[in-house]
Amino acid sequence: MEVHQLQILRELGDLGSVKAVASALYVTPSAVSQQLALLQRNIDVPLTRKEGRNLVLTEAGQVLAAAGAAVVSSLAAARSAIGAFQESSTAPVSVAGFHSVGQSLFAPLLSKLSFEGAPLPQFFDEDVAQQDFPALSARYDLVLAHRMDHTPHWPTDRVVVTPLAHEPLDIALPAGHPLASRQTLRPADLVNERWVVSREGFSPADVLGAISAVSGAAPNIIHRINDYATVAALVASGDVIGIIPRYTAGATVGEKVVLRGLEGIANRRRIDLLARPESMHRRSVQLVVQAMREAMAELTIH
Repeated sequence: MEVHQLQILRELGDLGSVKAVASALYVTPSAVSQQLALLQRNIDVPLTRKEGRNLVLTEAGQVLAAAGAAVVSSLAAARSAIGAFQESSTAPVSVAGFHSVGQSLFAPLLSKLSFEGAPLPQFFDEDVAQQDFPALSARYDLVLAHRMDHTPHWPTDRVVVTPLAHEPLDIALPAGHPLASRQTLRPADLVNERWVVSREGFSPADVLGAISAVSGAAPNIIHRINDYATVAALVASGDVIGIIPRYTAGATVGEKVVLRGLEGIANRRRIDLLARPESMHRRSVQLVVQAMREAMAELTIH
């Protein structure tokens, strides 16, 4: 049985005729009769009976109409509740971010959402390979994700994509390294260096793979580390060089490490917000997205 069929049965009990029901619901009498017939097929006892020219409810019909009224009322309450939830500016919003973006963006985002009536962001760290970001939208309202320019686009049939930044990944060198005096580097400059780089499937490993392909030399990878503060500390020791995102992790390098741009290969990653389409209809989510865009814009200026 369908909710609209229960609604028709309820109206028949209240209005007393098929014609009156049709008029009230702005449909034809034949459409009302058809829906009542479909409802009757699923019920073992008669729901209506003829009384002169009118069709009226049997006792069983009255029982089902009363139950249907409760269903219709509950659905109306549910629609009202979800409507209030959708329009609420203060409803909590869960935000998942990979480590470097969380370190650089979560605190500024909080300051932008400190006004009265602002949504309450709930932060979670999720450091996953690129292909696993879209699936996180099933668990969180908003997902901060990154991908290299040359990698597959996000599945826009599953998630709404809000671009935030186009971030270079720079070469991290010890301050005393011979290459530190240059403003930019090329892949050939980096042959025979020792590396600390991320695990496979993450942006720095992609960049190092491109460096290796262009230079024609296999990289000498000593450490596999995803945390950029640790990468910076290892580079500062003078034993290795690394790859660090300019905007979201540049503040981790300290005085003993310098960042240098890389020419000759694609070394930028896109930082995007991913969300399921239904999440983007919520007012609180929209406010967090706007604040996130402002915070990221300020971060990329410095």
